[in-house]
Amino acid sequence: MVSPNLMKKEEAFVPVEINQDAKKIFKMIYESQNREEEHEDDNIPRIKVSSLISKLSFFYEKVRNAVDYKEDHLLRKNAISRILRRQIVIEGVLRNVDSAVVSEQLLIELIRGSYLPNDHIPEIKISEIAGILEKYIRLKNKFISEINADLNLRTDINKAKDLIKKKNKIIYWILTLAACEIEENLSPNSINRTMAESLRSFLSNNLKLPEALPYNDDLQIQIRLSVGRTFSKLDTSLLSSVLFGHYHEEWKKIGTSGKISEEDDKKIENIAVGLDMLKEKIEYQLKHPLVKQLDRITRVYSLYFSILFETIEADPVKAYQELQRGEAGFVFLVRKVCERKYQKAKDRLWRVAMRSIIYIFLTKSVFVFLIEVPAIKLFGEPLNIISLAINVCFPAILLFVIVFMTHKPGENNTKKIINGVKEIAFLSDERKQPIVLRKPVQHNWLKNGIFGLVYAASFCVSIYFIVWVLSAINFNWVSIIIFLFFLAFVSFFSIITTKGVKELVIVERKENLFTFLRDLFCMPIILVGRWLSEEFSKVNVFIFLFDFIIEAPFKVLVEIGEDWSRYVRERRDNLQD
Repeated sequence: MVSPNLMKKEEAFVPVEINQDAKKIFKMIYESQNREEEHEDDNIPRIKVSSLISKLSFFYEKVRNAVDYKEDHLLRKNAISRILRRQIVIEGVLRNVDSAVVSEQLLIELIRGSYLPNDHIPEIKISEIAGILEKYIRLKNKFISEINADLNLRTDINKAKDLIKKKNKIIYWILTLAACEIEENLSPNSINRTMAESLRSFLSNNLKLPEALPYNDDLQIQIRLSVGRTFSKLDTSLLSSVLFGHYHEEWKKIGTSGKISEEDDKKIENIAVGLDMLKEKIEYQLKHPLVKQLDRITRVYSLYFSILFETIEADPVKAYQELQRGEAGFVFLVRKVCERKYQKAKDRLWRVAMRSIIYIFLTKSVFVFLIEVPAIKLFGEPLNIISLAINVCFPAILLFVIVFMTHKPGENNTKKIINGVKEIAFLSDERKQPIVLRKPVQHNWLKNGIFGLVYAASFCVSIYFIVWVLSAINFNWVSIIIFLFFLAFVSFFSIITTKGVKELVIVERKENLFTFLRDLFCMPIILVGRWLSEEFSKVNVFIFLFDFIIEAPFKVLVEIGEDWSRYVRERRDNLQD
């Protein structure tokens, strides 16, 4: 007779059937991990720069990035955009712009700044990047010709000024698009694309618009953009590049052969004619009414797909074997990945926080000595060393405290993630009903006005209390204004800094009296901080100083240093012959 315990064991090991998207992810990861490594051909000429000069450029890039806070994965793309603007717009005034020359100089500068490895990039990459640059340079030139022709017909000075302003904005936009395509060329990520495609497929199959919404034509575009924002972490310029390629599917193929044919040149000209209208269409899609609602949904499922990917990636064979034995073992693996991801996010939070604290401390210190102290003396106010010290240290300390109090997600969050992973991977747990999007809320001007007044009142109460405390410790009015400015700025900055941990939280926050009062009195200050941050970034004196005063001369000195290093090396080699 068969033992009942044995029968129970056999029943427990029921294989879990997974869906096609999960199978695709398993296959992709297994093949990528078991693909034979391609050995590099040592005979292929590669771009090499002086190690000593590279250290100087690397140090410069570190300092510049410290005063222009951006997320790590965007640093190289932003560096490409900055280099292109200097070489094509600024230096292009003094010499003809040659795409091959710009391409070579771009790659050399990226290597010097440690955005690319030294003595690793093949020289053939210069012609690839030159092909990309050439079509954007032609697009820019053809657009400028169209604008200049229009300017010649204008007699109204104000309209002519508007045209010039529009021309400058679109030139900047074109070079940003070029930087995005170059970045994609330098770091093709097939795994990320496959994962993003799986997420898009899931959302497309499970999202539904109510009949009252007239956005059927836009839904697939918005899903693609939402996946880009939440899963791939694309910024506005990269999303613009995605939309540019969507509206002109043939664009990526132009210049791939290294030459631009007459037919391709005609396509570029046709795009240039309608470029300002295309930009408006792209801006509409980026600010679409569905954006916020879709992003909330996509953010959650992006996390599920990320966890599924990391669970399989850790050991695809073991993950598959656990699925054959039932879901318990696989769920245990998912739980381990969640804990590891929480800890990694917390560690990264501290790294980002330290960088942010240094950035705030440096800018605040300079601000105090260049503006606050002279302003105090100008208005005849008493100089209070204690208030100056508080103004220098408090913003950095506040950010440190906020980061210290940011906790990792809890067990309820992990359980919800596990259920979400099962939903996107297991056939037995697949969603039966579609996710129906809501109609965007129509803003009632009366209700908004009342809520606006409540927010304004809470903001005034908060500011009054802060001013009262500062006055009690002998802050003068100049120091008070500067303290409030940085309080708002850092309050918003803390939201950005802690975003990595908070993106892992998908359980709804429990509302209580404390959270209600905190939001009521703190949120207006944070909103003011966001506005100040946006305005401050437009007139960042430090960035202007680096980009227009320091960078060009520094790059000339680096070139001279590189030439001298090459000359010395050649002389040394000659002595050995």
